[in-house]
Amino acid sequence: MYERDGRNNSRLAWWGETAVLFAVVLASVSYSLLLTRHTGNIATIWLPNGIVVGTLLSVSGKKWPRYLLTAFAAYLLGQYLTGGGGLARWLPARPALGLINGVEILVVAGTVRRAFPRFANDTSFLMLGRIAMGATLVACVLSALLAGTLLSLAMGTAFWTTVDLWLRSHLLGMVIVATLTLVALTQRSRMLGVPGRRLLLLRDVTLLVAVTLGVFAQSRYPLLFLVFAPLLYVVFHHRFPGLVIGMSVVALITTVATAMGDGPFELIAHATTGERALLAQIYLGVVCASVLPVALALADRRRLVRQVHDSKNRYRLLAEYASDLVMRIARDGTRRYVSPSVRDLLGWEVSEFMTPRPDLIHPDDRERVAAAVETLWATGKPSLTHYRLQRRAGDYIWIEALVRIAPSPDRPDEMELIYTGRDVTESILAEQALADSEKRLRTITDNVPAVIAHIDAQERYSFVNGYVREITGQEPDDMVGKSVQEVRGHVLYPVLKPHIDRALAGKSSTFEYEADYGGHHHYFQTTYLPATTATGEQNGFYALTTEITRIKLAEQQLAYLAHNDMLTGIANRRHFNDGIRRAMQHASITQSPLLVMLVDVDHFKQINDSYGHGAGDTVLREIATRLKAAIRKSDLLARLGGDEFVILCDDIDSIDVAEAMAQKITAAMEEPIALGDRDLPVTLSVGAALCRDIGSVDAMMQRADEALYRAKGDGRACYRLSVSGL
Repeated sequence: MYERDGRNNSRLAWWGETAVLFAVVLASVSYSLLLTRHTGNIATIWLPNGIVVGTLLSVSGKKWPRYLLTAFAAYLLGQYLTGGGGLARWLPARPALGLINGVEILVVAGTVRRAFPRFANDTSFLMLGRIAMGATLVACVLSALLAGTLLSLAMGTAFWTTVDLWLRSHLLGMVIVATLTLVALTQRSRMLGVPGRRLLLLRDVTLLVAVTLGVFAQSRYPLLFLVFAPLLYVVFHHRFPGLVIGMSVVALITTVATAMGDGPFELIAHATTGERALLAQIYLGVVCASVLPVALALADRRRLVRQVHDSKNRYRLLAEYASDLVMRIARDGTRRYVSPSVRDLLGWEVSEFMTPRPDLIHPDDRERVAAAVETLWATGKPSLTHYRLQRRAGDYIWIEALVRIAPSPDRPDEMELIYTGRDVTESILAEQALADSEKRLRTITDNVPAVIAHIDAQERYSFVNGYVREITGQEPDDMVGKSVQEVRGHVLYPVLKPHIDRALAGKSSTFEYEADYGGHHHYFQTTYLPATTATGEQNGFYALTTEITRIKLAEQQLAYLAHNDMLTGIANRRHFNDGIRRAMQHASITQSPLLVMLVDVDHFKQINDSYGHGAGDTVLREIATRLKAAIRKSDLLARLGGDEFVILCDDIDSIDVAEAMAQKITAAMEEPIALGDRDLPVTLSVGAALCRDIGSVDAMMQRADEALYRAKGDGRACYRLSVSGL
């Protein structure tokens, strides 16, 4: 019952959305055409296309076809009910004009959706406005040219007159109506204003309505500028809801008053209705161009404020809950912030540590720390310093302090130190334990398995670390100043070149390649990272290269173990299963027979019990060797497990050949197997199945298993053959 109710609700919602869109488009088409027909003026704003675009951008793409068909049907009905307006009285032109409107809608909606798949709090509304405006201009010019061509050919209307009328009304309608529709559909209940401020919105909109009506109710004074103040006030204080309601009010009053021959545009003597409509369009365009950027900028400002607020919260969270000690220190040494971690790290309270305490630094480290601070202030370069700091308990711990200069967040004209310190006592003590041998430390450093290099924009090495000599035998100093092509050679350079170009274009690249150095084959993984100067200019790229030869060889070994038996070296069950499936598919296409031979070692358990499992393993390896020598190179030999082997053969064209191969398998064990100073006779039982069109792997294996069972029942050390389909 619940599922039925859910389907019914979904169906009702579907019809409800479609009906609303149909009604709105029909009403807007009828309004525009009737206003044109009964006043004799042209349509100042073409509403339907903007409504459809705003609706499409507020829903998922899968709903677009239904919405477009609904809008097209409403457009045709509106044309029929109003007589087609002034441009499409010729009946066949009406659906064609509807399709042209559809092209305009799809260009705008598709471009905006491609650039902004979703609208969220992090959307850049100014960028959205620029892209939407560009798409609107292109779409309206295209649709105007198509409409002008159609009507000039079908009805003989003046081409450029039609283009002019169409472009002005459609461009203005798309800019204003599409924006307002999208905002209204995304804001939904918030269109009535923020709860608690809705009466203020009603008050401000009422004032705007009164001013706009007052301006357009008279034709004696040019008071159009009076509308801007209350409209901007509504937009500034109520954001998008104010924009939608305010622009709707101004556009409605302007278009109706101008079409009816009222308003300040009547002050222009001898102006035609078309000229007054043009002025109304220009006026609405100026109004929209004035208030829309304000709304978009306010939305972007709100987004940036939210991001700053989130950033501050994240910083505070990290600073207060991180184990590292974080401080902000002024030029005179005053501590403006100390993170609560000082309590866990040093045992001091925040209030106690706010006062500078140079006496807490170990006496042997004070001069070095003071010099590092002075150098930092002089050069501005980040400083990483290790020193000892006294805890409240009296003991010292080693601190690794990373200090950099940054603008003060609450004193814009000042710079301050951002200090991050962490306890590295254990690390320092470990380093000191290794420091008894400088040569050993240097050796460890030089053998870090990574080659690090910097390559400039001309593809020349400017830095290479010492590990390169371990890989290539080259000295770093010999590489500096030379090009990549000179160092890496004409064979390897074409492999590296595409990644070099990508890095020089500002994009990172990670790739693998192979090369021979010192008579050995190596595998490498390299990462190219773009390098830039402090001013943001491209400065070549960094190359980090690690040798992955062992990993690659391990991968190859794992691949081998995945398909081969560890004891005998022949194929395992998994490899055999893959092989027989492929062979069955090929045999079904070529209608050729397949031969499967199951091989079982006779009395193998007695061998293990009598001579031990080591001897049993030796027997299995020798059997695998003899079987491999007894079959063809194209045949597949596998160990299924224990003492059970299997052989897969194709291209067996007769029963005689199959029997000869089975006989060869049993004869392979005529010679005993040598176990130390003892010769051990071993025999095999073979169950063979020669089949064509058997149908499945399981069926074929079942026939071979039944044949093996017969061979064991007939005294072992023999073979039995099952034939099917020949």
